[in-house]
Amino acid sequence: MQNISALFPKLTYERRRELLTLPCRGTADALLDTDTFNEIDDQFALAFAVLSPEVLNLKAVLAAPFYNSRSSGPADGMEKSYGEILNVLKLLNKPADDFVFHGSTSYLQDAVTPVESDAARRIVVLAREAKAHGRVLYILAIAAITNVASALLMAPDIIDSVVVVWLGGHAFHTVPNTEFNLHQDVPASQVIFESGVPLILIPCCGVAELLMITLPELQRRCEKCGRLGEFLYRRTSDYLNGDPCIQKVIWDIATVACFAAPEAVHSELISAPILNDDSSWTTTGNRHEIRLVNYLKRGMVFDSLFRKLETSVGE
Repeated sequence: MQNISALFPKLTYERRRELLTLPCRGTADALLDTDTFNEIDDQFALAFAVLSPEVLNLKAVLAAPFYNSRSSGPADGMEKSYGEILNVLKLLNKPADDFVFHGSTSYLQDAVTPVESDAARRIVVLAREAKAHGRVLYILAIAAITNVASALLMAPDIIDSVVVVWLGGHAFHTVPNTEFNLHQDVPASQVIFESGVPLILIPCCGVAELLMITLPELQRRCEKCGRLGEFLYRRTSDYLNGDPCIQKVIWDIATVACFAAPEAVHSELISAPILNDDSSWTTTGNRHEIRLVNYLKRGMVFDSLFRKLETSVGE
C-alpha cells in the first residue's frame, strides 16, 4: 500500500473526538454521494435526506460511479445515477440546479491520484465554505467512495472540516470483505482509512443488513406516501420481479438515520482498521480513531423513514 497518510495533515486527538460525536448538535450541513441507479435503496435514502431539513441542511447531491449488470461501466453508471437523482427530486419538487453534480467517470488508478469531477470539486468548495463559517460538512456516502477520496486528494486540508459517514465494507469478521461499495474502488477506500479523515463507518453485512423489508410490508407502508411512495414501491417491485417473499435490505437509509433517528443507531469509537489490497481487514489497536456503527434498531429507522415520506404527500 502506498504511503497515503503522509499526504494529509494530522488532526489532534481532541478535534477528532469532537468531529466524531454522534448525534451531532443542531442541523448538520451535508451532501449525499450516491449511485442512485445501482439498485433501489439509494432512492429511499435520497428522499429521506431531503425530507429531514430539521436535522440535515442538504447542500448537494453527487452522482457516483458504479459498474455491474445495470451499467456498461463506471461512467455509464454515474450518468444513470445522475438521471435517477433527477427523477426522485422531481417527485419531491426539489430544484436540481446547482444542487446535483456529475461525479467520477472512472475509479482511482492508485491511492494518490484523484479523478477530477464536478462532484469532487463541489466537495472541496463546500468543505472550505463550512470551515470559513466554523461549521462541519457531513458527507453521507452510499456508493463507491471515488468522489470523496478524489476530493480529499485534491485538497488534503479539508480533513479538519468534514466527516465522512460511509456505508462501506462488511463487519470485520466477515470473509470475504468484497462488499460492493468498498470493493469497486479499493484505492479510494484505502484513502478513507489512511488519510485520517474523520469517519463514521456503517458496515453492510453484520449491521445495515438489519434493514430488511418485504414487498407486502413496503406496499402497506407506502400507501400513505403519495406519488413518491408509489414510485419507490414500483422501483422495488420491479427490482425484485414482484416476489413477495424476498427480504430486501434498504441499506443506504442507515446513513441518514444517524441524524434523523439517532436513538436507533448504536456505535463506538475504535482504532481504524487497515484495508489491505485484497479488500481484507487487519484490525488494530494503535491507529487513529473512527466511529463504528455496530447495531441499528430496524423498527425505529423504518418508522422515521416512512413518517418523512408521508410528509411528501401534497407538497
